[in-house]
Amino acid sequence: MDSVLIVTASEQNKEFFNKLLFAVYVTDITFVNNCAEARRIVSQKDFDVILVNTPLSDEFGYELAEQLTQNTTSGIMLIVKSDIADAVFEKVADYGVLVISKPISRQLFYQSLRLVAATRARMLHLRNENIKLKNKVEEIRIINRAKCILIQYLSMTEPQAHRYLEKQAMDMRMTKLEVAKRVLNTYDNY
Repeated sequence: MDSVLIVTASEQNKEFFNKLLFAVYVTDITFVNNCAEARRIVSQKDFDVILVNTPLSDEFGYELAEQLTQNTTSGIMLIVKSDIADAVFEKVADYGVLVISKPISRQLFYQSLRLVAATRARMLHLRNENIKLKNKVEEIRIINRAKCILIQYLSMTEPQAHRYLEKQAMDMRMTKLEVAKRVLNTYDNY
């Protein structure tokens, strides 16, 4: 974990969070005082973790936490008073926001920070897998389209078209995708 954004209206809490994060070697800490500033800075920079210490001056803070989960890949921690923690959790649980109740113990804070960081890492891994799968599906779609064109224009069977793409890829030292794109460029204009 390298960068943390802390959204808090209290100067005293800034010092408290700064000491806690410094103890776990987080040096890139950014503080903002309200939700509007947080939205602005998040649009300019990525953060590993975002802590929202409620309530804030311009809104409570759970709306910001919900929005941040949709617009960033940051792990989000929402810090609320213990008497409303369950109610706030009900509002943000579906968004994957971790809710911590005040007062905060050091041990709970560090455990929560590790949990948020681990959850973020897992989410990023799943997102990367999703991107790879989407690319693979697109590649298959292009190759299948090229096979259809070979079947249509050169009267090949599906196995023949498949073999043709593979053989061309081997002979020309290209990927099947590159060969398929060449086939599409050649025959798609007819």
